[in-house]
Amino acid sequence: MSATTSPQISITESIATDMAAVNQVIRNKLHSDVPLVNQIAEYIINAGGKRIRPVLVLLVANAYQYRGTQHHELAAIIEFIHTATLLHDDVVDESSMRRGRKTANAMFGNAASVLVGDFLYSRAFQMMVSINSMQIMQILADATNVIAEGEVLQLLNMHDPDVNEERYLQVIRSKTAKLFEAAAQVGALISGADAIQIEAAAEYGRSLGTAFQLIDDVLDYSGNAADIGKNVGDDLREGKPTLPLIYLMKNGTVEEKNLVRTCIEQGDESKFDVILAAITKSGALDYTRAKAIKAADRAIESIQHLQDSRYKDALLALCKFSVDRNH
Repeated sequence: MSATTSPQISITESIATDMAAVNQVIRNKLHSDVPLVNQIAEYIINAGGKRIRPVLVLLVANAYQYRGTQHHELAAIIEFIHTATLLHDDVVDESSMRRGRKTANAMFGNAASVLVGDFLYSRAFQMMVSINSMQIMQILADATNVIAEGEVLQLLNMHDPDVNEERYLQVIRSKTAKLFEAAAQVGALISGADAIQIEAAAEYGRSLGTAFQLIDDVLDYSGNAADIGKNVGDDLREGKPTLPLIYLMKNGTVEEKNLVRTCIEQGDESKFDVILAAITKSGALDYTRAKAIKAADRAIESIQHLQDSRYKDALLALCKFSVDRNH
């Protein structure tokens, strides 16, 4: 089975009750005696989003037949860590729009966004302690550290037209795929899975996260702002050499390469239409999408050992969604 032939089912239908419980945990744990913390945290959490990472925790735990409620806490922890990274990301990237509305930094200022991001990180670690598992603590602590390294790597890559594919994929593995990996790992671990099964879950999360990020790269040059919830061309404006640009730098004409180099160095989005035409003509989007499909297929392969269940079906459907989506 490949990512292009996975079953068409509702990914979250099988965990609707679990997700309601996770949302309640999020509400309870967001509370602070400082009003601005509540205001900004509520703003970013209520912005919606796909909640893929907490969904991963729940689906993997259920696929391994977990019976208990700690997966709700873990899913909320993962969402808090992710939300903290979003708050910090938007400040670093000077983003003004996410999920179809103003970013928290655009609404409340950079300082408040960074500090509330710190609050969410520290609240997540408070919650980790209550799980009372050193293994889970290690997985999540390592993940947050690797994500921070990924953020720094991306910062070093900004406005650098000489970033190659391997350097860029290293950023994806650290910055995006690592939290997907951790979400799947802790879902398996809490269920009593053995070391081989936990590593299989980690591979699923890693590969799925890679597929998601690569499709995000495609959508930044082919999506609709209303669908993707951010401004098309943001990556170019920020001087980010993502895979479509890296491919064009390697395979385009001399004129195209020079234009891409200038736009990356200067963060110049004024030539976006010209760049988009060149990217489309070169096959860069098809190349990036093919890489995403290959990653999704690796994810599918990694969970073939799971017993058939609606949760396994949902995990397979998630792979298909990761490459077929338009947002």
